[in-house]
Amino acid sequence: MHIDLKKEIKESGPGKTGLTILLVMIVVALLAPVLAHYDPYQQSAWSLLPPSLSHWLGMNHVGQDIWSRLVFGARTSLLVGFGVGILSTLLGTIFGVSAALIGGLYEKVVMRIVDAFIIIPMVIIIILVAAYIRPSILTLILLLSLLSWQGGARIMRAQALSLKERGHVSAARSFGAHHFYIAWRHIVPDLGPILLVDFIYSVRRAVFMEAGLAFLGITDPTVVSWGMMMRDALSFSYLNVWQWWLVPTGIALSLTIVGLTFIGHAAEPVIEPRLRGTEIA
Repeated sequence: MHIDLKKEIKESGPGKTGLTILLVMIVVALLAPVLAHYDPYQQSAWSLLPPSLSHWLGMNHVGQDIWSRLVFGARTSLLVGFGVGILSTLLGTIFGVSAALIGGLYEKVVMRIVDAFIIIPMVIIIILVAAYIRPSILTLILLLSLLSWQGGARIMRAQALSLKERGHVSAARSFGAHHFYIAWRHIVPDLGPILLVDFIYSVRRAVFMEAGLAFLGITDPTVVSWGMMMRDALSFSYLNVWQWWLVPTGIALSLTIVGLTFIGHAAEPVIEPRLRGTEIA
């Protein structure tokens, strides 16, 4: 790719804003034990207390410090997001590139599987699996990864079909290079910027899905999650607790998704150069 991904993000206002937001969220997640004033799981007899100097965002219905749970919730969202981003991008690259290089029946089978997974709603499959398997962070990462690599595989296949016709790749094939060697040495390095863009959007989708599933109760109840915090806060929406419980959590989740969206938008010219210079509507 002749477009410098780092330059594209640096020259984009939304890109720099999104990168700043994401870095702040990562720092908050890493420093959660330092930033949290209390154990996020510790309960007390005091419940639904308003914000104070000792409890910046008050306390929830079981006497847990909301600020501590908010900063630890960033860990859960980013862990799921980056975990799914890595695995789904890896799967999309493996199946997309291999389909382009091997072709034939293998390519047809892979692309039909891709079409099938795209048609089936992801949430329905996760709900069905959760009915038989106890939900956990690892299970959620694996499920979301297995159900979200198809879009990336289509992009990787299309790019690999173009790259494999280039002179240096044709020369490698003529000298008897194996498919794995061609993919590893010639195809994947040229896909680097596109892989990063696909990774960013996979992280964004996973963060949103994790919060949505936690909001629906399809998650490990022992793990602090922004989605679960929002669900619990809505149960007491008839009180004023939503002002310090629901709103900060919603803002944290929204900022994370917006930051990833801005980074992805700034990096989109890597995939489609004609998008260079466009702004977010």
